Amino acid sequence: MRKRTFLFFIAGLFFSSCFFSSANKAEDNVKLIPVVTDDRGDLVSDMFIRLNQIGFRKNDVKTAVILSKKDMGQKKFIIKDTKSGKEVFSATVPPSMAGWGNFNFCHVLDFTGLRSDGSYVIESEGARSSNFRIGDNIYNTIVDSLLLFFRVQRCGPTNPHLHKVCHLYDSPVVVGDEAAGKVDVTGGWHDAGDFTKFLNTTAFTTYMLLFTYDFNPKKMEIDRNKDGAPDVLEEARVGLDLLLRMNYKPGKLIIQVQDRRDQTVGWRLPENDTLKFDRPAFAGMGKNLIGIYSAALAMGSRIWRERFKENAFADKLLAAATNVFALRGSAPDVDTNPIGLYQDSKYEGKLALGALEMYLATKNNRYLTEAIDLAKKANSDYWWSWGNINSLAQYRVAKYSNEMKQLIENNLVAFNDNRKKMPFGEGTSFSWGTTHTYLGISMQAILFRDLTKSNLYDSLATYQRDYVLGKNPWGVSFIYNIGSRFTRYFHSQVAHFNGGYLPGAIAAGPAPAEILKGYEIPRTNFMYDKFNSPDVKYYDDRHDYVTNEPTIVSNATGVFVFSHFY
Repeated sequence: MRKRTFLFFIAGLFFSSCFFSSANKAEDNVKLIPVVTDDRGDLVSDMFIRLNQIGFRKNDVKTAVILSKKDMGQKKFIIKDTKSGKEVFSATVPPSMAGWGNFNFCHVLDFTGLRSDGSYVIESEGARSSNFRIGDNIYNTIVDSLLLFFRVQRCGPTNPHLHKVCHLYDSPVVVGDEAAGKVDVTGGWHDAGDFTKFLNTTAFTTYMLLFTYDFNPKKMEIDRNKDGAPDVLEEARVGLDLLLRMNYKPGKLIIQVQDRRDQTVGWRLPENDTLKFDRPAFAGMGKNLIGIYSAALAMGSRIWRERFKENAFADKLLAAATNVFALRGSAPDVDTNPIGLYQDSKYEGKLALGALEMYLATKNNRYLTEAIDLAKKANSDYWWSWGNINSLAQYRVAKYSNEMKQLIENNLVAFNDNRKKMPFGEGTSFSWGTTHTYLGISMQAILFRDLTKSNLYDSLATYQRDYVLGKNPWGVSFIYNIGSRFTRYFHSQVAHFNGGYLPGAIAAGPAPAEILKGYEIPRTNFMYDKFNSPDVKYYDDRHDYVTNEPTIVSNATGVFVFSHFY
């Protein structure tokens, strides 16, 4: 069903998310969901106003962009209260910063001075923006939506959403350790739009959910289903359970479940997977995996001991983390993924994170010394992805080493310099997984503020958030059902069989044309093509595994970022 490949680039070059290409055309006639436009139906206009469709907190920097084929400099823009129709703000449109694709002018509008609660719309020369709100509680429901996506991704007997229990025979064989026989690696989450599972992304996702709670426990005590556990920890438990199983015997890890055949058998719901009894596991090892695996389990042990008083489970987690972390001396620097997916190029950041979490769980100073040393060696990585998490490790180590703040700020200086040059405020270059990277930039700015109490990079965090929520050339919120115009045709098996419905999913977002040229994708939806530039393109198309596939790692970073904006 889809061909899948991964590449990895550092410091502004492309690194990937996962994808698959459809070979089964039988269901291509699925009924498309009607397109939602703003009040003016801007798909037929030559001038568009792009902004965060959810809105802004009172003290946020507030900006929008006029994307136009004509020069709007020195024209007037006004903001109206949508309930009363009264004008509440007006200003002169500043000169254009640059052009984009077929549009020669991009004018950045600043209305930071508008701080009153309410619902508003921007108008200029007949163009009209989406409605947006200003208020302090406008982001409260987004995290709930992002967490619901994980229930859709659940595998095995884990009470999944939108599909039935699936894949109860993971796994009949361990490639690389044939003597192991059948091992139990049921559960966890499907990684993206298909049904493969990976240790690397499962551990990253689990850690991020745990870290979101640990960063602000009081805020993240939300328990919508009233089962006695914070929702974010309930979801993290799904990852912890699978990670324990992936350490299937002493000194051994399963790093992947299922192979490329998952992408070749056509569109199907997970419970109808024709390969459900033929899903091999793959053994592997590397310092990179040891680091992120131990980090997740060590943090989990602390939280389960302190929050739930479940000492037996906490002991089990810490024992697994300790045993796996002890393998780092003899393990290769990075694992060799059997089919090249989620292939790290370095290990220092992840191993530093593992060492620091081992220290916090055990108070063994040897782990702290190692964490500091590794975090320094990791240096600044000028990026964010499942594979570039140096800044997160350095944030955790910063309490014990003053050098860490500068390493994080190196990233932020570069991101902020780029942001200032771009009318839509992008913090770095486009990649495969652009939205995840931009959310990661926002995250790093949030962490730096927590460390230093400085608001120097607050606007950087806000600009990346706003881009994901609609202040981009396409005027699309890349989160399903968030905003007035959002991604609708995700590259997802489950979404396909549920009328496109995929709550909380985050699309990968715009990608460089040079990357897209390498794949023959049978797209059918070109509704946003007029906003594509020669260099960067986005397609809201269920076949597009580059720009439109959701992943658990993007949602995990998103949960942290949007919890900050509560």
